[in-house]
Amino acid sequence: MIITLRNGAAKKDADAVIKKIKSLGYAPHVSRGVDKTIIGMIGERAEKHREAFEAMDVVDHISEIEKPYKLASREFKKENTVIKIDGVEIGANKIVIIAGPCALEKKDIVVEIAHLIKACGAKGIRGGAFKPRTSPYAFQGLGETGLKLLVEAKKATGLITVTEVMNVNQIDAVVKYADIIQIGARNIQNYDLLKAVGKTRKPALLKRGMATTVKELLLSAEYIMSGGNHKVILCERGIRTFEDATRFTLDLNAVPVLKKLSHLPVFVDPSHGIGIREHVGSMAKAAVAAGADGLLIEVHPKPEEALSDGPQSLLPEQFEKLMLEIKLVAKAVGRQI
Repeated sequence: MIITLRNGAAKKDADAVIKKIKSLGYAPHVSRGVDKTIIGMIGERAEKHREAFEAMDVVDHISEIEKPYKLASREFKKENTVIKIDGVEIGANKIVIIAGPCALEKKDIVVEIAHLIKACGAKGIRGGAFKPRTSPYAFQGLGETGLKLLVEAKKATGLITVTEVMNVNQIDAVVKYADIIQIGARNIQNYDLLKAVGKTRKPALLKRGMATTVKELLLSAEYIMSGGNHKVILCERGIRTFEDATRFTLDLNAVPVLKKLSHLPVFVDPSHGIGIREHVGSMAKAAVAAGADGLLIEVHPKPEEALSDGPQSLLPEQFEKLMLEIKLVAKAVGRQI
């Protein structure tokens, strides 16, 4: 249930509510808005303690959250969540573009891409050090060596960094080297992994699974948030349908739906959603028009030599042109990049 405190509630009074929640064996989740402070008391049969909190003078009112995802819902927090990383605000008015190779390769290539995308206006670089691949014979990533390449790219450009974690044993390394932990589509319902990421305080970018509903995506976000990590970014990256003209069907319906149901930032990954270089730009612009807070775009100077997903990676000149076009779309919908 949601406990809303009176305007101007003193810290000691808020602390008293938090202490009472803990004494009853529940974990308090605090959200401080512009005007209101609300405290989520999430757990089985929390509502049976409602009267005890209604009797506290600092409490303005108490309400129930109808959605199965509690902390991720608009009912818990009306304002958009804004995640701040090294001066970059994710979820604010500016649309954040994060680009880079699918897989981290050689240092000179990674640093070259970092300089290129920054010059075009990107705020972050992405790249996989641990790669979940359909085939066991495909390139699986460089591991910790790849993570160190991300660090080199950040040193050279100041870009924030994003990389994927595949299992619990990789979390410590990714937390050490990267700014954002990515949880890929194949791990969207790996609940042990989600709970472990929830114990960190690193922002997590959660990709929708290829057969995952919006509700299931939000429930996976709830696993992370229930562990205390509220810095979650939702990402639409295409779902599997009967259509085989593209790699997946990029479900842009999900963007406005997620923005209505949840306060969390929403990204779109048109590169994986389409899987065809020629169409990535069109869907990137459509995602901005639909209300996305950010984009993940794959870029490579020599996609024919890329160790992963070369056919969907934009060439440098294509990325530069797309960024100019995205600025126009963003301006048309009252936003910036």
